Amino acid sequence: MHATSTVHPVDTAAGTPSKPAPDRRSFARAFADLRTGFRQRELWSHLGWQDIKQRYRRSVLGPLWITISMGITALGLGLLYSQLFDSEISTYLPYITVGFIVWHFLLGNLTEGTDTFIANEGLIKHLPAPLSVYVLRTVWRQSIMFVHNLIIYFVVLAIFWNGITEPGYTITDNGVPQPGLGWSAFLAIPGFALIAINAGWVVLLFGIASTRFRDIPQVVSSLINLMFFMTPIVWSTDILRDRFGESVGWRDLVAELNPLYHFIQIVRAPLIGNEQSWHHWVIVAGFAVVGWGLALLVMRNYRSRVSYWV
Repeated sequence: MHATSTVHPVDTAAGTPSKPAPDRRSFARAFADLRTGFRQRELWSHLGWQDIKQRYRRSVLGPLWITISMGITALGLGLLYSQLFDSEISTYLPYITVGFIVWHFLLGNLTEGTDTFIANEGLIKHLPAPLSVYVLRTVWRQSIMFVHNLIIYFVVLAIFWNGITEPGYTITDNGVPQPGLGWSAFLAIPGFALIAINAGWVVLLFGIASTRFRDIPQVVSSLINLMFFMTPIVWSTDILRDRFGESVGWRDLVAELNPLYHFIQIVRAPLIGNEQSWHHWVIVAGFAVVGWGLALLVMRNYRSRVSYWV
């Protein structure tokens, strides 16, 4: 009985066994892409700055147009909806302003995230950089715009300081009394960091999917208006309780089942002195864990195909 032996492929030119081809689909390669991308922060941070400069090239006010347009929109919506819901402008305008600023950050990462790799087709095919560089470029650009838009918040805060710092104030008549603005406002910093972490997987996942299925950006764009009006940005959950009582029932699910509501609240609540609930943080953290798991799985399987799909 003869013993079996393992046969290795032989390189006839060198006369030695050849190494097996590396597996392109591995989590090790996906994590290596993320690590290398973070290390190249000078590249993606420079590209992010250049995107904003290029957008407002030859403009007199430059990036200030971001703040001006945001301020006009927040002011118009605040004046309108405070009258529609019979609310004090001193408390309702800050509520809408901060909600709109956070919404703009979420929306920017979602809509521009679907176009991240498609818009960078030339760089992907000619620049040997990790895919995560383009993800970080998008998130960094949106973060700069978010900080820019915070100028509006500080202006509104200075004007309506007495309204939102008074303990027991309400967003709407007969609404839930709020504790008022205090040192808890600094919780908005880790809140924004958690949102930015989620923005990373959103851009990565939707960006890769959009290179394969070009209908995704159009689907997202068509749902934007519905998402805006279904999210408590220009309206408050207090309005539901005021109209239907404490037992809101299924109507309360309109907000609670909307993930964007929780994303907005972990930043808006501390910035305007609202009562903060731990379940918003748990839900957003849960989305970060599940979302990055899906994004890494997609990156493991399809990272090498992006350059062919764009």
